Amino acid sequence: MKRVLILAKGEVQRVGFRDEVERKARKLRISGFVENIKPYGVRIVAEGEDDNLNRFIEQIKIKKYPIDVEAIEVNFDEFKGEFEYFEIRRGEWHEELGERLDVAGKLLYKSVDLGAKSVKLSEKSVKLSEKSVDLGAKSVKLSEKSVKLSEKSVKLSEKSVKLSEKSVKLSEKSVKLSEKSVKLSEKSVDLAEESVRTGRTMLEKQDAMLEKQDETIDEIRGLRYDMKAYMEQRFDKIEQDMMQIKEKIGMV
Repeated sequence: MKRVLILAKGEVQRVGFRDEVERKARKLRISGFVENIKPYGVRIVAEGEDDNLNRFIEQIKIKKYPIDVEAIEVNFDEFKGEFEYFEIRRGEWHEELGERLDVAGKLLYKSVDLGAKSVKLSEKSVKLSEKSVDLGAKSVKLSEKSVKLSEKSVKLSEKSVKLSEKSVKLSEKSVKLSEKSVKLSEKSVDLAEESVRTGRTMLEKQDAMLEKQDETIDEIRGLRYDMKAYMEQRFDKIEQDMMQIKEKIGMV
């Protein structure tokens, strides 16, 4: 058990500081008293358990409007046990009344100030809410526009798919026609080759018949030889043309 003498300085008179000190002392089971001293300080004499006194010293360093403890002086002394409880030693009634009125006035002023700030914050909140609504409406319009553009994009995509399918079908048809053209070209080449072979066979048969004729047809044979030479030139030319056709259609 110890005794402590405390001198508090700052905004500690006429602000309700003594009431706060008395309340904290009562909760910590500390006995003693608190009183105003001239000109602006507060004196505290307290007795109690060591731990409770240390906690009490820390708790009375109040900085909560309108109280502002700027500094405290602490001096420990021997426990004397002269107090039954903790009390506020008050001055003349008119001084105490004035202090009460001062505390009430400061708190009222603080309340008005906080009310004004609250109104300003409310007005700002309303403006922000209105702005939020405007932004929300703008966002909805943009979303609707986005949906319309997406729907248009889907329609264009569907149309593109249909055109692509039609293009594929036309390409398939073109391939079939090309294949048919190649087959016809191949058949034409085969027929031309067959015609060349048939022509040569006829010439060979004619040559065999001419060999069996008498000398009276020598002149005719000579003419025939000339005709044969001419025909062979023509057939060679046809063969060359056929080879070129084959090369162009990829048969060679």
